[in-house]
Amino acid sequence: MSGNTFGTLFAVTNFGESHGPAIGCVIDGCPPGMSLSEADIQGDLDRRRPGTSRHVTQRNEPDAVEILSGVYQGKTTGTPICLLIKNTDQRSKDYGNILETFRPGHADYTYLHKYGLRDPRGGGRSSARLTAPMVAAGAVAKKWLFEKYGTSFRGCMTQIGDIAIPFESWEHVAHNPLFAPVADVANLEAYMDALRKAGDSCGARIRVTATGVPVGLGDPLFDKLDADIAFAMMGINAVKGVEIGAGFASVTQRGTTHGDALSPEGFLSNNAGGVLGGISTGQDLEVAIAIKPTSSIITPRQSIDTSGQPAEVVTKGRHDPCVGIRATPIAEAMLALVVMEHALRQRAQNADVRVSTPDIMRQKM
Repeated sequence: MSGNTFGTLFAVTNFGESHGPAIGCVIDGCPPGMSLSEADIQGDLDRRRPGTSRHVTQRNEPDAVEILSGVYQGKTTGTPICLLIKNTDQRSKDYGNILETFRPGHADYTYLHKYGLRDPRGGGRSSARLTAPMVAAGAVAKKWLFEKYGTSFRGCMTQIGDIAIPFESWEHVAHNPLFAPVADVANLEAYMDALRKAGDSCGARIRVTATGVPVGLGDPLFDKLDADIAFAMMGINAVKGVEIGAGFASVTQRGTTHGDALSPEGFLSNNAGGVLGGISTGQDLEVAIAIKPTSSIITPRQSIDTSGQPAEVVTKGRHDPCVGIRATPIAEAMLALVVMEHALRQRAQNADVRVSTPDIMRQKM
């Protein structure tokens, strides 16, 4: 009811606050017998963590993960896995001036009306810092899916502000701080420097894909795979839009173009984004998300105080001028959690299903 758990068979319960002593999650339902260590998780956390470049918040958190339960002698036991990430660089005094006012674009106003009180330090539970435990859980799901099916996940930034980023190669993504699929990011970095200097922020568009997805995941009505993907992506802080496959471009396509033709060698296009009728086709899952501009900026903005009187708000502290920069590993993790959930459902209900029609995408691989 309180909305802190994602998934059912692979259930991830998220806990903690941005400026509390620690954040983390409990994973319930991970199959036993998989090798798992902190090193399997830390790589993705390092990609998401703050303070890694001048273009993101300078809050310097190591985001070192600890496995507290659910692993014995290096193997998952099938019992709940508790992952803990300690907060070490909080500066709660930066938020003292907003206790009696509401920051535009934040959840301050809605939290107060929902709970009757709020934690103003870094946004409390509404902080993007709470995406770190989901990245950790996603790393566990990624490992199981890769070992079981060869499924892999990757993402990149395709637009920042009003600058579209052309796709050159996945190889470039790991070699720049913007997760951009291009060799030269000088113009993008100059854009971000100017934005920070102006005390403003921008949004971003992120692409995330899953390759090697088994055919048959998802259900045809209320638990569609693409519906659950959209649900998961909208659960990421600052996401305001989700596209599957061709997305809104489908509006201008004709039926002769949009429908993905089949051949013995595989599908000839992927406008469906890897999902038909809510069920995976075996093609790559193709997802795009829109990230809104960071709400925490130093430019003064109009608001009200807790008594409803006019007020001016200046948000101090250390913030990302574009929260979309660190969204790529988060989106990968959430996609992995959805695929993991549906893979376990498929195994539970339909593990004995056999069909004579070949899996044309697996034959192609």
